[in-house]
Amino acid sequence: MIKEGKIVPSEVTIKLLQKAMLESGNDKFLIDGFPRNEENRAAFEAVTKIEPEFVLFFNCPEEEMERRLLSRNQGREDDNIETIRKRFKVFLESSIPVIEYYKAKGKVREIDAAKPVGEVFEAVKVVFTPKDEKVTA
Repeated sequence: MIKEGKIVPSEVTIKLLQKAMLESGNDKFLIDGFPRNEENRAAFEAVTKIEPEFVLFFNCPEEEMERRLLSRNQGREDDNIETIRKRFKVFLESSIPVIEYYKAKGKVREIDAAKPVGEVFEAVKVVFTPKDEKVTA
């Protein structure tokens, strides 16, 4: 489907995720970049019968993301101002409703991603540290 340029249906993606989760033998998972939209979210919960413990949201202003993407110098074709702005617009339209859904349920852990990398990392460590443990540097 991907080779043909088609969108992979949510159910296919979710079944692949579910298979990997079951085969891993783990009971906790970090799924990066999913769900991307409300349809993904609803399908994931319907198919897996799993609701996330929490959602990690790296909040970063558009201007800072533009600056970082344009300066990362990886030679990617899509690292241009027009494409970056389009991707951000799609993110606002598609992904923010998912964040709002989980925020209403008290499940969003928001990180200020505009801060320096070290500070962002320390904030993430706090999110993943059990409440009865202390974070060490």
